[in-house]
Amino acid sequence: MTPNSDLEALRRDGLGEVATIGAGHAATALSQLTDRRIMISVPHVRRVSYAQVPEMVCAFGDHIAVVGMRMLGDLTGRALLAFGENDAARLCDLILRRPPGPPRILGELEQSGLKEVGNILCSAYLTALSNFMGMMLLPSVPALIIGPTREAIAATVDPDEAETDLVFCVDTAFTAEGSDAPLTGTFLLMPDKASVRAILEAIRLD
Repeated sequence: MTPNSDLEALRRDGLGEVATIGAGHAATALSQLTDRRIMISVPHVRRVSYAQVPEMVCAFGDHIAVVGMRMLGDLTGRALLAFGENDAARLCDLILRRPPGPPRILGELEQSGLKEVGNILCSAYLTALSNFMGMMLLPSVPALIIGPTREAIAATVDPDEAETDLVFCVDTAFTAEGSDAPLTGTFLLMPDKASVRAILEAIRLD
């Protein structure tokens, strides 16, 4: 029988492999969107409880932009992509192919761009997980919330989902060619209870 510590290491390795593949897909898609080479760092994967999420995301600042969508198909749950407000504005400049400038108000055009990026990144990670598990996973239409960090996170999750005891957190930093400062964000996968069991079982068997 596999000791718990070894089993946990196997699960981390499996999740890390999925995250790395997803990050590669995301980099390719963002490069095509921006017409610039995008380099994404090796993602750092953590397992946290929902109760830890608000404090963890507070590292991005007092205000954030969160793109949220439902995970549909053979597994269900919710996927979130969170950026600090300043990095969200820089990301908008990148995808709209504007020169870097001072922080901007995230208007309708910028919000549409953030939803598109959220859709690209979330879809990349879900595709990697789908291929890893041999299951069909589809993202819903993305929604965007911009505001104070704790309120923004709370507004993207249904009260029943807040009871989940396991969240997969993928910390990612990516840099556009010609830019020195990376953009940092985090991808959060919040499967429902049945899907958590299926994911962990697949990783254990890997």
